[in-house]
Amino acid sequence: MPRTRKPRAGSMQFWPRVISKYSYARIRNWPISQETKLLGFAGYKVGMTHLLISDNRPHSLTKGAEIFCPVTIVECPPIKTVSIRFYKNTQNGSKLVSDLIAESLDKELARKIITPKKKGKSPTNFDFVRLLCYTQPKLTKIGKKKPEIFEIAVGGNKEQQLAYAKEKLGKEISVSEVFKEGQFLDAHSLTKGKGFQGPVKRFGIQLRSHKSEKSRRNPGSLGPWKSQGHVMWRVAHASKTGYYLRTEYNKWIVKIENKADEINAKGGFIDYGFTKNSCILLKGSIAGSKKRLIRLTYAMRPKETLQEPPLITYASLESKQGA
Repeated sequence: MPRTRKPRAGSMQFWPRVISKYSYARIRNWPISQETKLLGFAGYKVGMTHLLISDNRPHSLTKGAEIFCPVTIVECPPIKTVSIRFYKNTQNGSKLVSDLIAESLDKELARKIITPKKKGKSPTNFDFVRLLCYTQPKLTKIGKKKPEIFEIAVGGNKEQQLAYAKEKLGKEISVSEVFKEGQFLDAHSLTKGKGFQGPVKRFGIQLRSHKSEKSRRNPGSLGPWKSQGHVMWRVAHASKTGYYLRTEYNKWIVKIENKADEINAKGGFIDYGFTKNSCILLKGSIAGSKKRLIRLTYAMRPKETLQEPPLITYASLESKQGA
C-alpha cells in the first residue's frame, strides 16, 4: 500500500496568519447602495439553536416540506451615534475632513475614548459621510459596560447621507431599521483564539512515521526548501493560532425576533445567559466565541434573488445544558 503524503494544508489566501489587533472586526470595504440607510449593524453572539421551517426555495428538492434549520442567534441592542464624520477623496485615499459631535453622549463612552469637548462643524466640501457609532452592552446580560466604537457607512448620495446622518445624530438606531427578514448579509467576526499550536494543528500536516528520528509532529526533512540558506516562509511552523479576522458572505436572516421569551432556551444559553433585546437568527454557524461582537453589513456579493423569510413551525427552547 503506497504511503500517502500530506505536506501541508491551509489556504495561502489567509497569509500571514496574524492575530487581530482588536477584539472586533474592522471593515475596510462597504457595498454601494442607493437606499438612504445604514449599511451595517453589530450584535453579540449568543449561541446556536435549531428551527423547523417550511422550505421556500423555488428549485429545492424539498420545496414545501418541513426541514431542519440550524441558526446562530445574535443579540442586537440598539446602537447610538457619536458623530458624523466627513471624508474627502484624495490621491492617497480618503481623508477625514471634519467631525460633528452629538450634543449628549452616554457616560459609559468615557470608558472607551476621551469624550470630545468641542462639537465641531459641518463642512461644505466633502465627498461622503459616515456615522461613528457605539454599542450599548449595558442593555445585555454579558456583564460589561465598556462599549465598542466603529464607523458605519450610509447609502445614497452625499446630500442624502448628510440629511440621514443629522436625523440620527445622538439617537438610538434599532436593528429593524437596518435589516429585514429574508435578506442576505455578511458577518465579520474574529475566530476563537487557540494559543500557541504546532504545525499539525495549524496546517494539518501529516504525522510522520513512528520510527522517524527526533520528532513525529514536525514537517521533517525540508530537502530543497533549505538549499537557499534559510527555511522558506511557506513551511508549516508552530505559532499562535486563531483570533483571526474572517468574513462570511451571504448569511440568510431567517428571522428578526423582538420577543426574548420566544427564543430564550430553558436555563439560558451556555456561556451567555438570557437575551433581553432584539435578536437576529442567521442560518448556519458564525466564527467566534460567545459574547463576541459580530459586525453585520449588507452583502458585498449579493445573490441574484432575495429569499423570502420562511414559515417557522418550531423553534427549540430546550435546555442547552444537557439536562
